[in-house]
Amino acid sequence: MQQNSLMKSTLVYCILFVAAAMGVMLYYAATKTVGVADLAQDEVVRPSEQGEENTPDVPKMENEIVINRTELNTNYFCIPMPESVKAEEVVLENHYMDKELWVGISTEQTQVYEEFYESKSVFGNCENVADGRFEAEKDRICLRFALNGVYEYRSIFEDHTLYVEFVPPKEVYEKIIVIDPAYGGEEHGVAVDGILSKNITLDVAKALKAMLDESDIKVYYTRMDDSNPAAADRVELAAATKADMLISIEVSGDENSKLYGTSTVYNSKFFIPGFGNVELADLLEREVVTSISGKACGLIESAKEDLVVNNATVPAAAIRVGYLTNSQEAILLQREDYIRRIAEGIYNAVLKAYEQREE
Repeated sequence: MQQNSLMKSTLVYCILFVAAAMGVMLYYAATKTVGVADLAQDEVVRPSEQGEENTPDVPKMENEIVINRTELNTNYFCIPMPESVKAEEVVLENHYMDKELWVGISTEQTQVYEEFYESKSVFGNCENVADGRFEAEKDRICLRFALNGVYEYRSIFEDHTLYVEFVPPKEVYEKIIVIDPAYGGEEHGVAVDGILSKNITLDVAKALKAMLDESDIKVYYTRMDDSNPAAADRVELAAATKADMLISIEVSGDENSKLYGTSTVYNSKFFIPGFGNVELADLLEREVVTSISGKACGLIESAKEDLVVNNATVPAAAIRVGYLTNSQEAILLQREDYIRRIAEGIYNAVLKAYEQREE
C-alpha cells in the first residue's frame, strides 16, 4: 500500500512539473521580440483579435494597401509580413520631407509579396497614417505610408508582424536643428559659367553633415539631392520637428562683379525672447567669416522674397557664403577645402548657439 501511495504521489508531482515547465516555455515563446533596423525595442501591447465584423476598407487605387481602421487595443501600427520574412530583411526609411514612412523588404519574390499585400490589410493604431501603397523594386518590395506629420519610430518584429510606434522627434532628441540648402531642381540660384549655386549649397550641407553626424545634435535636412522643396515645406519641417533653429545656406550674386564677402539674413520683425533670429545670424556671420578668413558684409534684414527666413517660427537665419559673380570668390566656392571651412564655421556657430541658449 505504501509503495502504491508513493507511486501515485510521484506521478502527481511529475504531471504538475511538466505542466509548469510547458507553461514557462509557452510564455517565453509568446513574448519573444526582435528589434528591426536598430530602432528602439519596446514591449508590444498586443491587439485584440480581429473579428469578422472588422471589414477592411475597399482599395481605391492600384497597389493600395488596405488600412483596417477598426479600433484595436494597441499603441502600434501593425504591418503583417509574409512568413518567410526575417527581421534583418526589413529596413525602415524616414522620408520626413515627404511625410512618408517606407518599409523595405529584401526579396527576390516580389510578385509573391505583391500578392500578399493585395490580400492583407494593415491595422492597429492608424491615426497617423493617411494611406499606403506597395511598389516592387529591384530585389525588394517597398511599402510606402503617407503620414500626417514628421515622426521618429520605434519598431518590433514579432509573430510575422512589424509593429511601429510613431514618436514625436522632441521625445527622442534633446537637440534638433534644420539645415536648408537653398535652391534645387530647376531653381539654380545664381549661375555663372555653368557654376550653379544649388550645387554649392548642397556641397556645404554635405560637408556640414559629416561634422554634425559626430555630435549629439539631431539634424533634419530640407534636401540632400537635387530636389527643390517649396519654401512652405522647408519652414514646416522646422515647425513639425520643433527644431531649436533653422539655418539656410545661400549664395550671393550681383551685377557689380567687384562685390564679395559673406552676409547673413535674418527676420527683424519676428522677435524671439532670449536667443532669436539676430543672435543666430550674428553667430553665423562671425564664425563663418573667421573660419574662411574672409570679409564680413554684415547682417541684412530679410526682404519680401526671403520666404523661409520670414515665415520660420523658430530662430532662423540664411548665411550667404559668397558672391558667385565675383571671379575670385567663384574659384574659392568650387574648392573642397574652402567648402569644408564654410561648413566648419556653421558647425561652430551651432555649438556656440547651444552654449548661449543654456546660459
